[in-house]
Amino acid sequence: MRDGWPSSMLACSSGVPRMTIVIGVVSQKGGVGKSTIARLVAREFAALQWAVKIGDLDISQATSFKWRSRRLLGAVEPDVPIEQYGRVDQALKNAGHLDMLVLGGAPHATQATHQIAQRSDLVIIPTGLAIDDLEPGVLLAHDLTKAGIPRARVAFALCRVGTSDNEIADARRYLTDAGYLVLAGELSEKVGYRRASDEGRAATETRFSSLNASAERLAQSIVSRIEELSQRAA
Repeated sequence: MRDGWPSSMLACSSGVPRMTIVIGVVSQKGGVGKSTIARLVAREFAALQWAVKIGDLDISQATSFKWRSRRLLGAVEPDVPIEQYGRVDQALKNAGHLDMLVLGGAPHATQATHQIAQRSDLVIIPTGLAIDDLEPGVLLAHDLTKAGIPRARVAFALCRVGTSDNEIADARRYLTDAGYLVLAGELSEKVGYRRASDEGRAATETRFSSLNASAERLAQSIVSRIEELSQRAA
């Protein structure tokens, strides 16, 4: 696994019991990288030998469920178990044996989106750089915080970005000005990421070291945020 991961996040791989960490990945609209982020998180912790599962609540698309089929056909390791659920309570019912459960919601701010956020230790909202992506994402974040979700538990991940550093900086400023954490690192709009997904691979498993490094930076930022929130709760 990667160097630099917080040591306390490795606890369960050594057999020390811990409560299940729940990560919610939600969005106001489709096509912003929600499934990509869910797979990235689950794959990185599965590589640490954590007991991880993705709970795919977007049953109309089931993109992560289909992705795992391609992963199994390609014999890609580590395995990333994925199960479809119609309701959040069903996904949580048998999560006690897991170290981490990643809940992927359907697009739009549905009741299930709120339920995911309420039960998650960290809520990740993926977004592109266009105002058409940023504005709905912020509206969703505002909706969740108004419903009682602590602002500290909400974080944005930049996905499908272009090559303009200025555009990326502008997007980060927009989200920060709205009052939300923006995770370090971003996933660019690259053929390599799409090809990896077609092969049942996560964003850190492409054929290009530069793309893997970018995805690893984002994954590390997610881990660090989980660590920070865990320390606050201790």
